[in-house]
Amino acid sequence: MLFALAIVVAWSWLGGASFGTTLLRVVICAVVIQAGYFAVVYAMIARRAPTPADRLRDAERKLNAPEVAEGEKLGSARRSLH
Repeated sequence: MLFALAIVVAWSWLGGASFGTTLLRVVICAVVIQAGYFAVVYAMIARRAPTPADRLRDAERKLNAPEVAEGEKLGSARRSLH
């Protein structure tokens, strides 16, 4: 990131940009780099395969969870207000 920002500063300086323009370019470049980094890390986490520990934890949750009939589930009950 620092190398990319240094290139932006050098490009602006060689192009004869003012200090304000150079600062604006650096800030925009830093925001774009940070947003791209966030998107890549999010994609890596979202697409990762479950580990054996994840599968074991899910299996234990299923074993410990009580079996509830479909009509007894909390969200499926229809009750009247009368």
